[in-house]
Amino acid sequence: MRLKKSFKLALNILFHSKLRSWLTIIGIIIGIAAVVAIISMSQGAQTQLEERLGSLGADILTVSPGASRARGIGFGGPEGPGGGDSSSIDAKNLTQKDIMVIKNIPNVKFVMGQVDGKADASYSGKSTSLSVRGVDISVWKEITTEKLGSGRFLTSGDIYSVVIGKNVAKTVFGKEIAINSKIIIEGKSFKVVGILEEGSSVYMPIIIARDVLTDVGQDEFDSISVKISNVEISNDTVNEITEKLMMSRGILEEKKQDFSVSNPASMQETMKETMSAMTLFLGAIAAISLIVGAVGITNTMFTSVLEKTKEIGIMKAIGAKNKDIMSIFLLNSGLIGLVGGLGGVILGVASSTVISSYAGITSSGGRGGLGGLLSSSSISFSLVFGALFFSILLGMIAGAIPAYRASKLNPVDALRYE
Repeated sequence: MRLKKSFKLALNILFHSKLRSWLTIIGIIIGIAAVVAIISMSQGAQTQLEERLGSLGADILTVSPGASRARGIGFGGPEGPGGGDSSSIDAKNLTQKDIMVIKNIPNVKFVMGQVDGKADASYSGKSTSLSVRGVDISVWKEITTEKLGSGRFLTSGDIYSVVIGKNVAKTVFGKEIAINSKIIIEGKSFKVVGILEEGSSVYMPIIIARDVLTDVGQDEFDSISVKISNVEISNDTVNEITEKLMMSRGILEEKKQDFSVSNPASMQETMKETMSAMTLFLGAIAAISLIVGAVGITNTMFTSVLEKTKEIGIMKAIGAKNKDIMSIFLLNSGLIGLVGGLGGVILGVASSTVISSYAGITSSGGRGGLGGLLSSSSISFSLVFGALFFSILLGMIAGAIPAYRASKLNPVDALRYE
């Protein structure tokens, strides 16, 4: 019997058992849709996570006061080296002496102290409180992970000049701030020389920031950013910085350590592993529905064999071979898997798109959060092809035993079956 004829007979069986077959197909659709949606959204989240963690700069280490303090890394991305809002239980204790110690460590390329605080600002008659960051303009351009949208970075000739984040320039004052505009911060006039692609902070020379920010001392730093040459030995560099600073501070016991050193490279690896584990867990849950669908296919095929027993006897009586009977029922189960796979892919793609759109809307009010990660999905050809192939393979595996039993039916017994 030709394969084309077997396919027509398999299609005929599918069409003449509509309700039972479609109930089974619905189970496959739900399972495939769940798998496609979960994988596409996790791939999108993985891509966004890599982009946002990449914006940290894997070659940027951050030294913070307080052993219990880890500079925050929001999913929306940092405001720059040392970005984040976490607080320290210890007083500010980073000084110029620490910077000098770090500069002498191998693999350290640039070192920059930074101060942070809030300041009152006004523009075009509207006042608000802004996050102000004082940076060392001699190295800030080399060490920052921020990107310019327009204008330029601060240079050695700048005194009362600032670089502002996109949110400050576009939305904070209700009126767009252009390059070379004047903005008043704590009663002092500053010229806007650059606008960043993202962010809600104002960057100014650290000397001026110490005068503008009332809660910032003249010697301490809120954080120290360290740019390293070789990321592959970042963990070794973190250990060496820790050891040298403890020695410089006269700290002999680790429990008395009053500073911390964060390493974005290790954070990236940890978060990627966490995301992969979560995807695997959710995929395993979705696979349960596929198992249920496979059981449904097996049940449907067994029922089809019973219903078609007499027809099987007739086909065998007129010369159909065992392999012909088996191919008919295998193709029938494969068709169930194919239809279920097509429906599942369509439903899965639609679901992930809707969820991503909703997550994007809910996270648009602010940066970061889980919604930001779920605001995009990644539908690849390999995912679609893999889902269809798997659903067909699942259908044929589930229908293999019923098809085998059908092929082994005795023609005489089959013709006498009522």
